[in-house]
Amino acid sequence: MVDEPGEIVVEHHVRASPSAVYAYLTDSARWAQWQGAEATVDARPGGLFRMRMATGQTARGQFVELVPHRRVVFTWGWIDHPGIPPGSTTVEIDLEPRQDGTLIRLTHHDVPPDELGLHLSGWRHYLERLALRAAGADPGPDPGPA
Repeated sequence: MVDEPGEIVVEHHVRASPSAVYAYLTDSARWAQWQGAEATVDARPGGLFRMRMATGQTARGQFVELVPHRRVVFTWGWIDHPGIPPGSTTVEIDLEPRQDGTLIRLTHHDVPPDELGLHLSGWRHYLERLALRAAGADPGPDPGPA
């Protein structure tokens, strides 16, 4: 869903605890199990976020805020895509406990208008993969969003 101009909001329910989901947002090896082919995650304010897709594209940013088991905020952009350079947008991921798991709410701010559709599709794809992985399933190799 696109709420404000340049803002994407995607929600997905996962049958896993907030702490289980948080682990996949703050560990390099775990991140690569749901998004991309490899990841570097230095989960501390100012720490590096870097993720390389199977196609070779690389996203990079830095962590801004981490609240254990509740919230992760990092900047986002593409090294090899001038439409969204590294650090030019911000991704907030909030984890809300539910009786039967966690509601993941991802908000991506400052996305250029011509990039909204692609990134909305991408985040939907990746939150589904994150939900599968955090719940203990293997989503398989990342083919990228359709």
